[in-house]
Amino acid sequence: MKSRGVFRSLAANAAALPVVSRAARAGLALEFIIISGSLIGTVSSLHSQTTADDVAAQIRSQGYQCDQPVTARRNVELSKADSAVWTLECRNATYAVRLDPDMTAHVVRLKQQTH
Repeated sequence: MKSRGVFRSLAANAAALPVVSRAARAGLALEFIIISGSLIGTVSSLHSQTTADDVAAQIRSQGYQCDQPVTARRNVELSKADSAVWTLECRNATYAVRLDPDMTAHVVRLKQQTH
């Protein structure tokens, strides 16, 4: 098999690798953990999109206006296993939104906000 040849060459090259002390390995592991933790914090802060943002993006793609989504509350009584119903409150209006997989959302404007 070809893979055995790869493993043999890796084993042969491993003998040429420098010997690293246990303290040095521990230091490298600690640096890796610190760097990984700081990167994870950066990535999570970049993805602070809320459910309201997601539902608002869906109805906007269908031509509805949603200025500054405030909240999205799931209506547990009307939702089903494969169909979620959300009450989306935007600065300018409130909508009932049914999200079904692989279909456009069914949207009903509940009220228009007046400023």
